[in-house]
Amino acid sequence: MAVVETVADLWALEESQAFRGHYFVLGNLLNPLRGIGPEDLKLGHLVAEIQRRQVLEVVLALPASVDGQATAHVLSKKLKPLGVKTTSLAKGLPVGAGIDYMDAGTLHLALLGRQNIE
Repeated sequence: MAVVETVADLWALEESQAFRGHYFVLGNLLNPLRGIGPEDLKLGHLVAEIQRRQVLEVVLALPASVDGQATAHVLSKKLKPLGVKTTSLAKGLPVGAGIDYMDAGTLHLALLGRQNIE
């Protein structure tokens, strides 16, 4: 199951044809400044769907923003007791991008998420 913020995110993943599974649309990300807390994220519905569908992995397909990362953190804590594998999308350099055009945050995430070359 992929957890996304919006229906537009769902369609973007569908367009990639790289994910075959169910989706759960949160509708919001955590944002204390706008008054959006964990109780606004439909977490109970998400847990119920995971249990009903007997989901083995949840992909947190959320933005690499402060709000997206905070939401992913809260979701991973909520899902841990369910015993489902929880993953997130890779973050870092886009295909075709020059390193000299990347911001420090993107480069930081790219270095943290580096992979072995086989």
